[in-house]
Amino acid sequence: MKKIFTLLLAIAILAPVLATSILNPKPLKASEIMIPISKGKLISFHDLAYIKVSDYEKVTGKKMSLFKRVQFKFTQNKLRQSINADGTLKSKKIEKMFDDGMSGSTGFHLGGAALGFFLFVIGVLIAYLIDDEKKSNRVKWAWIGAAVALLFGIFFIF
Repeated sequence: MKKIFTLLLAIAILAPVLATSILNPKPLKASEIMIPISKGKLISFHDLAYIKVSDYEKVTGKKMSLFKRVQFKFTQNKLRQSINADGTLKSKKIEKMFDDGMSGSTGFHLGGAALGFFLFVIGVLIAYLIDDEKKSNRVKWAWIGAAVALLFGIFFIF
């Protein structure tokens, strides 16, 4: 019994340490993000930021008014400011819009599972209180961890 308690205590101590380790995902490059501009035609985020108005009109096949040209140039300036010199995106909001789900926002979340398993309902509440881009995944795994803890409790009691 002492060995099981010691093992559970060691896991309880190590789980938060493992949950805090963050894998740095590969940053999105502006040239890899494709945006539809007309029927069946795609252009990269980087190209859209640097394309001439006349070239854009040729690609889309539509003539723009003076007001639309000024608006297009203003938007291009904003796009250029959101791209780093190495071609990666500066804005986390834009990166999140084009994220393919490989940055850890889906799949197993060790921190959430540990919160639910070791702290049960309090852990689920803590998972709800932590507010970041992985909140929904953490909450889901906290509930799963709590359910597993409940099943283990029922199994060992009976």
